Amino acid sequence: MIREKLHEAYIQLFRRRLASMDALPQLTVLGLFSGAITASIILLFRYMIEAPLTMLLPDGDPEGFESLSTAMHFILPVSGGLVAAILLYLMGVNDRKVGVAYVMERLANHQGYITLKSAAVQFVTGILSLVSGQSAGREGPAVHLGSACGSLLGQFMRLPNNSIRTLVACGTAAAISASFNTPIAGVIFAMEVVMMEFTIASFSPVIIASVTAAIITQTVYGNTPAFVVPQLSLDSLSDIPLILLLACVIAVASAFFVNTLQFFMRFKQHSILLRVSVAGLLTGMAAVIFPEIMGIGYDTVNQTILGEIAIGSLLIIAFVKLLITSMAVGLGMPSGLIGPLLFIGAGIGGAFGLVGQYFWPDTTTSPGFFAMLGMGAMMGCALQAPLAALLALLELTLNPHILLPGILVIVVSSLIASEIMNQKSVFLTILREQGLNYQTDPVIQALRRVSVGAIMERSIKRANKLITYTEAQDLLKSEPRWIIVESDRTPLSALPAADLVRFLGDTQNQPEPKTETADNTTEIDKKPDKSIDLMAIPAQRKDLQSLYFQATLQEALDRFDDSGAELLYVERVSAPTIKTILGVLSRQDIENYYQYKRR
Repeated sequence: MIREKLHEAYIQLFRRRLASMDALPQLTVLGLFSGAITASIILLFRYMIEAPLTMLLPDGDPEGFESLSTAMHFILPVSGGLVAAILLYLMGVNDRKVGVAYVMERLANHQGYITLKSAAVQFVTGILSLVSGQSAGREGPAVHLGSACGSLLGQFMRLPNNSIRTLVACGTAAAISASFNTPIAGVIFAMEVVMMEFTIASFSPVIIASVTAAIITQTVYGNTPAFVVPQLSLDSLSDIPLILLLACVIAVASAFFVNTLQFFMRFKQHSILLRVSVAGLLTGMAAVIFPEIMGIGYDTVNQTILGEIAIGSLLIIAFVKLLITSMAVGLGMPSGLIGPLLFIGAGIGGAFGLVGQYFWPDTTTSPGFFAMLGMGAMMGCALQAPLAALLALLELTLNPHILLPGILVIVVSSLIASEIMNQKSVFLTILREQGLNYQTDPVIQALRRVSVGAIMERSIKRANKLITYTEAQDLLKSEPRWIIVESDRTPLSALPAADLVRFLGDTQNQPEPKTETADNTTEIDKKPDKSIDLMAIPAQRKDLQSLYFQATLQEALDRFDDSGAELLYVERVSAPTIKTILGVLSRQDIENYYQYKRR
């Protein structure tokens, strides 16, 4: 019994520390667990994709869809699209939402709560789309699965919502790290693309999660990077004009990709059964002529980096990949975007390198160098995440010489796309087409980083509406600030303890009434025998509404606005009929905290 109480007290202290922004050791440990769990799930996800493809494809290469017959190039995507369409049709509308945009929506509107069901849907449909040769990437599903691992870990431990948000970022970073073997790029991707904020408090746990995932993945697959990249460098500064021209073309391609995806998303009024089936059909038709677009396409990317594909083929394949991917994702195919973006960028960049070598053979850098620049630029431009793209480029090439041209092409292309073509991040565009608004207001972000347990007033006592003088005096012995007035264990109002003290003092100064006894003597009425109605005494009582203890300060403000309450009581539900009030919170407490943190 004592051991159980000590364990419960430790758990409550652990959760209380996590409610604030100062719980770095606790969050770091949780980040470690989140990274390990995510890496394990991503390894399983990758195995479930590669194992059937190794048996299905003639050469045993899980990316070698080109070796299939022409008939299979058509049949495989069409049949896979039909099966995916039927599965999604049988699910509810909310269960169909998957990918990075879904994770961002859960962070914006649900404090990062991701259900096990949604993770299972992403796991199954992601495998189905990739095994059937859809033009898709596995990184989007991986981010969903990693974020779900972090979120479910926090939910299982019943952690405050601000901690769950950090664990979602940990899962995101770990997923990217496990997919590309790029731990630093995974961290920046989580912060820049998904969370859209950089905080010191969450940086350490996210880094630990990402590095843990990379170590576990390297244990299984080795230290081999995702792409075969030879030693590349900028051979001549005369290539800079060509790099700037590449940035302009990448910006146009990125804007075209996002706008095309947006166009196909506007068919959402049609049945999901029809939309995904059509996506599979169109993919199959394109794959008959251009089988390179099937699957992730990293084998084609490697060939492009090595300069093994002709200019015309590169441009045509990149253009078809762009059209088919934006169409498929826009129509609702549950697949990722990041892999195809790298494919498209590699095709455009590789073509530029070949053109440069043709006209200036003595000075132009190798086509592989331009292919890598195109990959980074397309990723940074479409995601509007230049820092994540630059670090991914650095980690994929393990070559510091790529930094200067990488910064140039990524920043210029991102600026042209965002400022001249008014292109937003592809994930924000998806959310907007779904009727959702991803808020990045700095005040809201600051309030989401802290849970109510960090600032609520814990000096409270609970009391029935009617109490005796003795009970009132006992209530005040511990010097509480607030008394929660209840009726049948239901909170009615919050009474300032000072008002009860004042009432008792005023009552004691009044002469006590006397009553005559049978022998004509008098007896003083004793106050301890009299009752006090806490809802009737003079006091500045506050209207109450409930708030669950995991809530962030932003959720508390929303609760104040929706309910019109003057005070919120924070409760923890241990069982359906067991509720513990932990403290109270006022709007002024939140405002004071924010003003203090701004200084």
